[in-house]
Amino acid sequence: MRKERISIEKKMNAEKAIDSNDVKISFSAFEGNPDFVLSLARGLLVIQAFAGHTGSQSVADVARRTGLSRAAVRRFLMTLQVLGYAESNGRDYRLTTQVLKLGFSYLSSTSLPVLAQPLLERITEAVHESSSLSVADGDEIVYLARSTANRVMSVGLSVGSRLPSYCTSMGRILLAALPDDRLDAYLKRTDAIALTPKTVTGKKLLKEIILSVRRDDYAVTDEELELGLRSIAVPVRTRSGRVVAAMNIGVHVARVSLLQMVERFLPILQENARALAQVLV
Repeated sequence: MRKERISIEKKMNAEKAIDSNDVKISFSAFEGNPDFVLSLARGLLVIQAFAGHTGSQSVADVARRTGLSRAAVRRFLMTLQVLGYAESNGRDYRLTTQVLKLGFSYLSSTSLPVLAQPLLERITEAVHESSSLSVADGDEIVYLARSTANRVMSVGLSVGSRLPSYCTSMGRILLAALPDDRLDAYLKRTDAIALTPKTVTGKKLLKEIILSVRRDDYAVTDEELELGLRSIAVPVRTRSGRVVAAMNIGVHVARVSLLQMVERFLPILQENARALAQVLV
């Protein structure tokens, strides 16, 4: 069974390999704007070019992915090296753990992960399964907080992990919160790749599912992200009713049935999402 399990990491890496991790962005719309720092934008683009690559990258690799000249990329990388955000063996470069401070700056500046963490731990204690909180970032979800159950077999996710929205329970919750025009635009541009034989990739069916999530106010996915994994999620709203995040419980299919997830886990998620809403503006 271990050989039959489809690895999220391999699938995600395969997806990224298709588009070569292209992060090219045109800044022409900002030309002449005195408040736009072009060099900063290009430097951040260079950092983004390392996403999805565990090894070192050459100047040519980064130049190809960003669309910047090799000379410019070399200067940006050397600057990052001097500041401690990158290291080099003389030819290739790789980011250092110093870059994590950029992400932690966000986490420390928002109260959402701090407020959610004890609630997630309470959920995990109650159901003995992992629970998480995520927000939307472009066409993906990003994990902001997570409480992991003590299981031998658990999905390798942590704070900062990113997953596609179309095949995850939290992603569908956040998609359901979009206005119709933005949802249609998302479905039009998204290349829904089958991560497992159960992944829904048809745009028409995906929209029907997301609209049903909007009506039901919860989402369930069954082995669409990874074989053996099913998940249930609910929206996290502010006191004004705006959806700002999604909260979920993930389980192995051998441990919990779909019926159990809806009958037992859904009320627990809803209770804790309401509790979080009370302290969100």
